[in-house]
Amino acid sequence: MNFSIKKFQELTTSELYELLQLRSEVFVVEQDCVYQDIDGKDLKALHVLGKKEGKIVAYTRLFNSGEYFDTPSIGRVVVKDTERKYGYGHDLMKASIQAIVDNYNETTITISAQTYLQKFYESHGFKQVGEGYLEDGIPHIRMVRK
Repeated sequence: MNFSIKKFQELTTSELYELLQLRSEVFVVEQDCVYQDIDGKDLKALHVLGKKEGKIVAYTRLFNSGEYFDTPSIGRVVVKDTERKYGYGHDLMKASIQAIVDNYNETTITISAQTYLQKFYESHGFKQVGEGYLEDGIPHIRMVRK
């Protein structure tokens, strides 16, 4: 798996198509959640692309402090269903955390995590803050890594 970090303007049209397709496959179809994925925030995010054999199979988007939360944040964490068995989610999170350190010079990171993935995010140093809540009809928790 090769990771690259790109601003929106640096994405090729093929990369943009692939990442939107992957997000739709998982967040809309697999999780059966009708919501507006294309929310205008991609324009100011950094995009972490995980490619295998030239195809995007893992992805996150990153925001600096104040763009989503008070601290930098990681969102739209996604790995193609057929690729999850290889542990790429862990590689993706390590690359995303490092990209925040490298690009935003910060180590405190906030995420809005789907509740069932709490242990996964805890394995990367995140801790739950506050009570759970529903986001697009799916249980979530706020988690922070310091």
